[in-house]
Amino acid sequence: MPGVAVLTANIHMGFDMLQRRFVLPQLREAIRTVGADIVFLQEVIGGHAHHARRWQDWPAAPHYEYLADSLWPQFAYGRNAVYPHGHHGNALLSRLPIVRYQNHDVSVAGHENRGLLHCELELPGNPQHLHAICVHLGLREGHRRRQMDLLCAELEQRVPTDAPVVVAGDFNDWRAAGHARMRRCGLVEAFEQHRGRLARSFPARWPLLPLDRVYVRGLRIHEVAMPRGAPWSRLSDHLPLYARLSGEGAA
Repeated sequence: MPGVAVLTANIHMGFDMLQRRFVLPQLREAIRTVGADIVFLQEVIGGHAHHARRWQDWPAAPHYEYLADSLWPQFAYGRNAVYPHGHHGNALLSRLPIVRYQNHDVSVAGHENRGLLHCELELPGNPQHLHAICVHLGLREGHRRRQMDLLCAELEQRVPTDAPVVVAGDFNDWRAAGHARMRRCGLVEAFEQHRGRLARSFPARWPLLPLDRVYVRGLRIHEVAMPRGAPWSRLSDHLPLYARLSGEGAA
């Protein structure tokens, strides 16, 4: 498998940490500077009639298409929350062909809407597909346990054991209580493997909590980074995570 760079970011609906400024245009430019081949996004607005009328620079296209424009020819969107004036969910932008994708609703009834967006990507010269799962889990620990069980079941039932896997996104697992569950699913967290601990990505201006993760299976981790400081600390309430991966020498 050739090298692939991935980025994950909770983009906070395109607003800054305090939700006072619409910053999606600046966020698009910042994401483009990273040069990732695959971008995992959470809290992406697919449509919002009220905001479109209020904000002058609101894009005409859905936000995932606006972010993907000209750099990521392939994209997928998983609608998690639907309301009278719009909807939002997870999205994946890719320079690799997306062969198929499916969004799995893992919401707990009566609470926040959550999903797992599972995409299969074509690898040049490789008959095996790369499985990329964009994750946004719940705020309550009991909900996350159930959602992690569903994630592990998805890997067991739908992903070949020898296929390369990236699972990335906002796990909301601030105490790392579910981290051992992910390891039992055969996943390795890129920052822990490379730096010895999970990345502290929240809140963006004073990152203290390890909410965001990049888990892999069947891949070698060459490099990890967490872009921070300006402009990232002004573009969301989370900082993004970056990892450069390949199949060479994978465990």
